[in-house]
Amino acid sequence: MTVESTAARKPRRSAGTKSTAGKRTTATKTASKDPELVQLLTPEGKRVKNAEYDKYVAGITPEELRGLYRDMVLTRRFDAEATSLQRQGELGLWASLLGQEAAQIGSGRATREDDYVFPTYREHGVAWCRGVDPTNLLGMFRGVNNGGWDPNSNNFQLYTIVIGSQTLHATGYAMGITKDGADSAVIAYFGDGASSQGDVAESFTFSAVYNAPVVFFCQNNQWAISEPTEKQTRVPLYQRAQGFGFPGVRVDGNDVLACLAVTKWALERARGGEGPTLVEAYTYRMGAHTTSDDPTKYRADEERQAWEAKDPILRLRRYLEASNHADEGFFAELEAESEALGKRVREAVRAMPDPDHFAIFENVYADGHALVDEERAQFAAYQASFSDVEGV
Repeated sequence: MTVESTAARKPRRSAGTKSTAGKRTTATKTASKDPELVQLLTPEGKRVKNAEYDKYVAGITPEELRGLYRDMVLTRRFDAEATSLQRQGELGLWASLLGQEAAQIGSGRATREDDYVFPTYREHGVAWCRGVDPTNLLGMFRGVNNGGWDPNSNNFQLYTIVIGSQTLHATGYAMGITKDGADSAVIAYFGDGASSQGDVAESFTFSAVYNAPVVFFCQNNQWAISEPTEKQTRVPLYQRAQGFGFPGVRVDGNDVLACLAVTKWALERARGGEGPTLVEAYTYRMGAHTTSDDPTKYRADEERQAWEAKDPILRLRRYLEASNHADEGFFAELEAESEALGKRVREAVRAMPDPDHFAIFENVYADGHALVDEERAQFAAYQASFSDVEGV
């Protein structure tokens, strides 16, 4: 399919959907207030109908719903354990996903085994969905490796620290898929702050022009470290897709069903030769940007409290209980499984070797460099200074 034929296609529109120059951009109204977004579960756990996206979750079973809940609970427990381990000095840094579980589990469970995922450094829930052992995520944050898994074993690329660069990697990979004639798709994750990076704009251009089968999944958690979204853009992020010639849709990022449905739609569209899609998952980072950050310096407690009322895990639990899809026995068993996971993570990290403090100076240049040698010597002297303390 050519870019021209894709651009000319006018998808079916539903009530509340806005369109510019024949391009669907989203915007199914929620059951409550603005902003407009796709929502299937309200914060109170009530199921709401959506004529356009209901079909993507129409066949979901109670067992699968419990599975989504389990995924979110265990991902949150792993994340909390990693945060605690960093506070205890076992990890050098940790980037928490607290509050973003629905966006990650919903979108992650929408992928097929042959799809390929390009994450940032916060996609712990997506890694869980792709079958990456959570303990493998921790080596990099302890400083003992550059990523503890083989990307091609799970079609889940290593974590990317450079902001926004993975969107270009994903686009290139998706272009390769097209040349290979495969019917799989690619999904690239990034945050609202990364949306201002030039790499992201370039990936949008290439993917549109080459009709690449890629889904750009932006987790808008409202804060790019200490900068709010309104300092990133004057329009909703999903609307940026219009200027590049492909659809954008905003989904309630705290609604795991909506995230699952919208991502399924976008991936099917990609596999069908219709090109890229931008999904903006409207969510909230309830914790710090990383463990080196103090969010109390730039955002109000009232803001977090308002978003806690929209907690993605509590939302699905309310739905499960109201629908009689889960009983107290299920929740008790899951709590025990959560405790076991926490213990396994603690033991795995403490069994890891201490990081080599001098490894940072290796492999910077193929043949060595005088400045690196000087920096290594200075660092060695600094380290040696601690042994000069009396009694040590």
